[in-house]
Amino acid sequence: MSKNFKKNLLSLILIFAMLFTFSGCATTNPNQSNSNNQTSQTTKTSDNSGKIKIGFSFDTLNLERWQHDRDYFVQRAKELGADVLVQSANSDSQTQYSQCQNLIAQGIKVLVIIPHDGSAIAPIVEEAHKAGVKVLAYDRLIMNADVDAYVSFDNEKVGELQAEYITKLVPKGNYFLLEGSPTDNNAKLFEQGQKKVLQPLVDKGDIKIVGEQWAQDWLTQNAYNIMQNALTANNNKIDAVVDANDSTALGAIRALQEQNLAGKVAISGQDADLANCQLIVEGKQSMTVYKPVKEEATKGADVAIALAKGEDINANGKVNNGKIDVPSVLLTPVAVDKNNMVDTIIKDGFHSLDEVYKNVPKDQWPKQ
Repeated sequence: MSKNFKKNLLSLILIFAMLFTFSGCATTNPNQSNSNNQTSQTTKTSDNSGKIKIGFSFDTLNLERWQHDRDYFVQRAKELGADVLVQSANSDSQTQYSQCQNLIAQGIKVLVIIPHDGSAIAPIVEEAHKAGVKVLAYDRLIMNADVDAYVSFDNEKVGELQAEYITKLVPKGNYFLLEGSPTDNNAKLFEQGQKKVLQPLVDKGDIKIVGEQWAQDWLTQNAYNIMQNALTANNNKIDAVVDANDSTALGAIRALQEQNLAGKVAISGQDADLANCQLIVEGKQSMTVYKPVKEEATKGADVAIALAKGEDINANGKVNNGKIDVPSVLLTPVAVDKNNMVDTIIKDGFHSLDEVYKNVPKDQWPKQ
């Protein structure tokens, strides 16, 4: 075989090999294109399914209270034909901001936010609006932003109920105020309501406020530390604690118990958490403020759907957030103690009789 023949044969082999490679590429591209078309079609089908998509950003789901809100909200939204994407920020402002951006990118129509920090989250409202997304502040107000709607309870009234109840139990004496998280606008409203009731009694000299502290992130441990220090600073001479919510009340009661003062020092709460309802019927916590969360969550879902459809939210008030008067749906809180526990929390099915009275001898259970 001549050298020229060998060269020509090798050239032909190389040419065929190159043609085969290009042919393979040509057959791959249509398949890739089909794959992309299928992805695009799936997304399009999902977007045009007729379902409203709602994003719900929680400050945290570590508190029992918010777990109830999530479940009731999602249930109501599903009844109305909507899907809900839920995110929890674990009490971190930056995480919440990033999660909200992610929810917006997923094509939601409405963004519902329980802000960790009502001021830090404010810029997300403008981002949402640029993407055509409405923003609903749920339970806690978003500050200095063009929020579309707000659903909550009358939070000043919450503080009033707490102070009114405790001052009836303890008309005179040393008071300690254990407030909530300083980043939560609601905590400031609770304090305002409390002081509306307390200040006239302070002015009269009937009560003395021996201290006031704020529990970061509403954490039980933070409240425990605060109460321990308050008792030490006042030689245990504290007659009443106006406490802003139940998770912080748990910490305060633990500190009181260590000094054999649980049940002797009047203490308020809020949210009707199960552990606190148990403490109330056991006589270790005086009261809680029950905010029927099923009503709030149901109303929240209704408002979110109305916003998505461009319909009236049926606001019954407005709350100023430092920039605008936000159209608001405000619900009424209820003071609960051992005397009306059955007629409120248990009757509503928020907790069962068995759960609330599990630590009480059965012969002392109320008759239903």
